[in-house]
Amino acid sequence: MRATNLTLLTDLYELTMMQGYFKNPTNQTVIFDMFYRVNPCGGSFAITAGLEQMIEYIENLHFTDDDIEYLRSLHIFEDDFLEYLRSFKFTGDIYAIPEGTVVFPREPLVKVIAPIMEAQLVETAILNIINHQSLIATKAARVCYAARGDGIMEFGLRRAQGPDAGIYGARAAVIGGCAGTSNVLTGQMFNVPVLGTHAHSWIMSFPDEYTAFKTYAKMYPNSCTLLVDTYDVLKSGVPNAIRVFEEMREEGVKLTHYGIRIDSGDLAYLSKEAYKMLAAAGFDDATISASSDLDEYLIDSLKTQDAKINSWGVGTNLITSKDNPAFGGVYKLAAVKDADSTNFTPKIKLSENTEKVTNPGNKTVYRIYSKSTGKIKADLICLADEVFDPDETMIIFDPADTWKKTKVLGGTYELRELLVPVIREGKRVYTSPEVMDLREYCLKEQNTLWDESRRLVNPQKVYVDLSQKLYDLKKNLLEEMSEKALD
Repeated sequence: MRATNLTLLTDLYELTMMQGYFKNPTNQTVIFDMFYRVNPCGGSFAITAGLEQMIEYIENLHFTDDDIEYLRSLHIFEDDFLEYLRSFKFTGDIYAIPEGTVVFPREPLVKVIAPIMEAQLVETAILNIINHQSLIATKAARVCYAARGDGIMEFGLRRAQGPDAGIYGARAAVIGGCAGTSNVLTGQMFNVPVLGTHAHSWIMSFPDEYTAFKTYAKMYPNSCTLLVDTYDVLKSGVPNAIRVFEEMREEGVKLTHYGIRIDSGDLAYLSKEAYKMLAAAGFDDATISASSDLDEYLIDSLKTQDAKINSWGVGTNLITSKDNPAFGGVYKLAAVKDADSTNFTPKIKLSENTEKVTNPGNKTVYRIYSKSTGKIKADLICLADEVFDPDETMIIFDPADTWKKTKVLGGTYELRELLVPVIREGKRVYTSPEVMDLREYCLKEQNTLWDESRRLVNPQKVYVDLSQKLYDLKKNLLEEMSEKALD
């Protein structure tokens, strides 16, 4: 994305609002929060991703002559506004939760503090980038959890909704836990492992299956996974694969990365029978890889059935998050500061839907860990200037059902602030880790969850509480607005 100017990757109303602010200047600095309301895929958490691409977008934000001429051709923008855009750049601050972090509903994943025109313009692209990659990283985390330590290869490029979704979806899938991707461009761009075998067409292009396998094995003796379901898995594919492996062994080839792949049929039954045949021939260490419309639920079922599969290729259902194809992140105004003011005035959005009422003010997020287990006890959304002492006892409570309270004894917990500065005065101040390092970080993050919160069906939710100070602020604003409505 570094070479791409995405400035016009925005909704038209962002630009029309910008012109409105330009024509009616307020010189306001504002705070916007990007957050989501419901965990994807019926889970109890999400994985945030896309931060590096969001930073690159901000760094490259500018209007070219062609951009301005295109906007002029729409006949809705005035010349003085278009001239202003020629020197436009982002000058604000951005805070974000690092990629690969376990996150929960309502807490800000990204906080933008900037002049109102700048903060308004970046809304659409931030949502587009963070929503997509966070969705795929979350789906990948679920798939990898279902595999119980087996390797997952992402190979959904041909089914992704376009090249960008394929490239950055694969990046996010690796962050979420996949061992690698079939997408070569993603491998080149982000230095992640690229994996793959061969297609049915390879087998069908030869006079017979054995010759196809033998030819492939000679070319790739150190990475020889043979697709055995082109004709008949147990009567043809596996016997021919065993024949080739035996010949390789006789020739002195050290069999290291080798095995079979099954892409259709009853994967549980076929893998068990294939394993018996391989083991009888002395190849009990061969990898048995499976594909064929897999997702976390099917993998979990196959593991429960004791399928002899230890490597999984997951395509369509992962790269599209087929059962939950949208993340649902939103971008809401939280506070406003006039040019002659030193303090932000908190803002709140009301709704008849309680879950859509926003949390006001300049906020941050703390994660509370148990010292004894290292597991997450809760997350605490609070005002940015609040300070907490982990040696003091803390009372946390559910912001909806306030009678649900928990006492966290001083000295038994640790605090970690999740939001970190990534942009200061328009300049990058954050260095993104390599993707494979993010993958390792993400695995550690998931291990801070209790198993009950990681299960695929009906997981136990993790509590996201408001500090007393933020809760009181929100309550007072709601009461004030309710009183005004009665006047």
